[in-house]
Order: sequence, then structure tokens, then C-alpha cells
Amino acid sequence: MRVARRMHKIPPYMFAELDRRRAALKARGVDVISLGIGDPDLPTPDHIVEALIRAARDPATHQYPPYEGTREYRQAVADWYARRFGVALDPNTEVLALIGSKEGLAHLPWVFVDPGDMVLVSDPGYPVYGTAALMAEGEPYPVPMSRERGWVPDLGAVPPDVARRARLMFLNYPNNPTAGTAEPGFFAEAVEFAKRWDILIVHDNTYSEIAYDGYRPPSVLQLPGAKDVAIELHSLSKTYCMTGWRIGFAVGNPEAVRALAALKMNIDSGQFAAVQAAGVAALRGPEEPTRSRVAVWQRRRDAAVAGLRAIGFDVAAPRATFYLWVPVPAGYDSVGFTAHLLDHAGVVVTPGAGYGAGGEGFVRVSLTVPDERVHEAVDRIRSALSEPAGRPAEPSGRR
Repeated sequence: MRVARRMHKIPPYMFAELDRRRAALKARGVDVISLGIGDPDLPTPDHIVEALIRAARDPATHQYPPYEGTREYRQAVADWYARRFGVALDPNTEVLALIGSKEGLAHLPWVFVDPGDMVLVSDPGYPVYGTAALMAEGEPYPVPMSRERGWVPDLGAVPPDVARRARLMFLNYPNNPTAGTAEPGFFAEAVEFAKRWDILIVHDNTYSEIAYDGYRPPSVLQLPGAKDVAIELHSLSKTYCMTGWRIGFAVGNPEAVRALAALKMNIDSGQFAAVQAAGVAALRGPEEPTRSRVAVWQRRRDAAVAGLRAIGFDVAAPRATFYLWVPVPAGYDSVGFTAHLLDHAGVVVTPGAGYGAGGEGFVRVSLTVPDERVHEAVDRIRSALSEPAGRPAEPSGRR
């Protein structure tokens, strides 16, 4: 059987390989601590679960939902944006329900990219951006980011011939994997750049509510004129610990929203209406459950940063996300250090090289395990750095 040529351009999905390696270690009896995937270990708030149960018992939710999302859900999204960002949205033309934000991110290049078109992707960046461009037979163009620039791209360094061919520009702040943040001044620059070159900004704002120390991440749509050139995607996955529920939304430029809706109408039948009812409960419900979960992640951030710094890592304390972007020790590359921690500590982290060439020299640590496991992981890393190469991780019970 022959698969399409485009599939040969797609690398193995990094997290699937991490899962395979973790399973192999567990099969050997190793007690593995996974700091690899950003999947919250904290439960979905009770009021959201109860809303799902009530809605699922209503036979009216058992039929196909509206392709664009229920009216109630789209209105809840618009109201949330007005409260959170001061952005006015028309729920009929500027809001679209998604089966998780990843679905929308992956499909937007199908809508706007023809073979040979360029797609600007941050480097390092979430792998789906580049993969989606390849699936649409476009050409992802990595825009470098660096620690020195605060992990925001230098748009002035994009060559004019590339910008002229570009149709989309993916941005993601707060950022995965670097945990970098962007201020309104950068978004103003991005909007001006997009208008100059007729590019659609696709802003992945998944982590806007996971922020610390009083920081409130902005929306690109808060910038004057942004709605002319930007669509923003958000997920309930991280904010409300709903990764398995698969619900999100796209908002912003009405033409982009309409085009994405037209594609979805032909390839899926929308999100289960009962899950959308739960989404309404999340967006309209109390903020305390999210605040309490963010407090947990901040506590873990502080503990992990202090522990890693004590070992000798030059790691920054991020203002947002539940990730740490950790420079690897001298003598390692990111894949080699990841392998060393697997073999010697039974700790899973994500190699920075999996996020692009610009991620080399770093690993991403996800703080989505219980507090005691965060402390234990730091202890294991400390021990692993003193162990010679070749000694495998021990079976369960190792501390």
C-alpha cells in the first residue's frame, strides 16, 4: 500500500515517541516520572462535570450539533472575551467552536495555503504549525527566536521574498515550549507586518489563563486593527483542565472564521452539544477553580526552579504556562540529555530539538505531576548528573 507523498514529509509525532519510550521503561519495572507532555494532572472543576452530566441526559443533545457550534456556546465565548480582554465579538460571524484548538490550528493551512506558499512558524515552536503547513503542501519557514530576545521573533529579519510568499504566520503567547511572553508592543509590530505583506496572523492563545505573579497575558485582538489580519484560537484544555474533552474555539477575522467553518462543515460534524454545554459552564462559571489550579502550578514552578538552580541549571522562572525551558548541561545536546535522564533517572522531559533547530540546547519540563513527584524528579536529576553513562534506571522504588 502506498501512502501519499506528503506523508513522507511528516516526522513522527514527538509525544507519541515519548509515550513509546516511557512504556518501554515501565515494562522493565522502572518507576517513571513523566515531565514530558503538558497534560494537567488536576481534575476538571466539579461544576463543569455536573453541567456535562445534565446536558448529556437531555435527548436534545444526542443529535448532530450546529456545525459552527451552539448559539449558547458561541455567545459564552463572546461574553468571555469581552470580560477578559475587552474585545467585542459577534458570536454569529466572529466565533467558531472547535474540537480542541489543535484541530483549528492544523486545518487553517488547508484553508489559506496553496502548494508552494510560505507559512511563517516560530523556531522553536509547537510542531503542529509546521506539520500543518506541510500537509497543505506549503513550505514552513522557521523564524528564529532566542533567549536574548525574550523568545519573540525578529520579524524584521524575515526576507522580503519570503514575506511576499507567506500566507499565514503562527504566533503563540504565552509560548509553548519556551514559556516566553509577548507584550502589546510586539503584537502591534506583528499586526503592522501582517498588513504590509497581506498575511493572516494565527495566534495560539491556549495558555492565556495560566499566568503568575499578577501577570495577565494579552490577546492580539486587543490591538487596533488586529481583527483585520488575525484569528485567535483558544482551548479550554489548559484553563479548565479539560484536555480529554476536546473543546476550544477560534475568534477574530470574520473571513477567516467563515473559511475555517466551511472546511469543518465538510470534514466533521461539530463538537458534542453536551460538551459545549459544559464549555458554557466553564466560561460563565466561577474563576476560583482556575485560580486555585494556577496556584498549584506556581508552587510547583517555584519548587522546580529553586531545585534546578541549586543543581546548577540557569533556568528562568516563567511568568506563564506550566513549562520550564531548561538549558542542558555542557557536553550534552537536547536529545542526549533527554536520553540520559530516561536511562539514569527514569524522568521524561522533552528535547528542545523536537520543537525545531532553535530548540537545540534546551529541554522542556512540564509541571503536570503532583508536587511530591516534582520534588522527586529534581532529586533524581541531581543524582543522574553524577552517574556515569551506561548505568540504567532502576526498577520501581528508586529515589
